[in-house]
Amino acid sequence: MLTPEIKVAKMHIYCQDRGEKIKEMPEAEQEKTAVVTGSSSGIGFETSLMLAKNGFRTYATVRNADKAKALREISDKGELPIRVIELDVDSDKSVEDAIGKIHDESKRIDVLVNNAGYALIGALEDLSIDEIRAQFETNLFGAIRVMKAVLPIMRKQQGGTIVNISSMGGRISFPLFPAYHGTKFALEGISESMRFETEPFGIKIILIEPGAIATNVLKNAKVGQKMAEPSSPYAPITQTWQKAWSHFFDQATPPVEVAKVILKAATSGNPDFRYMVGNDVTQLWETRKRMSDLEFEGLVKQQFLAQ
Repeated sequence: MLTPEIKVAKMHIYCQDRGEKIKEMPEAEQEKTAVVTGSSSGIGFETSLMLAKNGFRTYATVRNADKAKALREISDKGELPIRVIELDVDSDKSVEDAIGKIHDESKRIDVLVNNAGYALIGALEDLSIDEIRAQFETNLFGAIRVMKAVLPIMRKQQGGTIVNISSMGGRISFPLFPAYHGTKFALEGISESMRFETEPFGIKIILIEPGAIATNVLKNAKVGQKMAEPSSPYAPITQTWQKAWSHFFDQATPPVEVAKVILKAATSGNPDFRYMVGNDVTQLWETRKRMSDLEFEGLVKQQFLAQ
């Protein structure tokens, strides 16, 4: 185990060299390396801090560096081993370049947290194919891109952990989120299949399923262009849903609580496959298991679509 003095010295060297190639250190002295996508706010931001505070050399990746001011300030102070790197999960080249740079500097990647994503709101008929395709490009294919870039590295080092941020929306669906739910249901299936494939190489696959989280998820959500049009046949459903949905986040779980669960899962020698986070998702899932499909459908209608 490294002494506090060695860790402090390493952090100083790491942060002094921001913007340059990091000085190579003996492998025995290297910290474990974590990569977190979508780190500019919310779950990604808190997870980057949590991992860095607990001994991980953390690469907090963001699509737009201009939105990572808070992370850059923390990095510049040199108090935590965090480095901010641009990575756009929608771009093959951006992912390959960023992961290549991280591996060149750190020589290993021990933990990947696939967090980048957003919510697209709108009835399926109102959403354009381009809007739906963009949702899948970021939430699903973005996660796949980063995993495909990281998996060869983890295989060669015979170990690693991939944490995919799903949602209670990967198990349960609500109105006006068909594209979003599609990405999360798909991510759950891909993750479950991957567990069998990666186990022989010592690579663990984990799903985190948060409920309502106090983040900018609604502020950053994208609304289908036709959703706001009064002429939409789904306008009455949308109006009713908007009134009910705002209360859904009244008792939202702070994102730091999700970060704590991610840390626990990522550092466990024998982690579970799924981790639900938030009292709401736990209670909702228990309710769902006790009900038939039609019974649960009635409950959702009552909560979100009742006049």
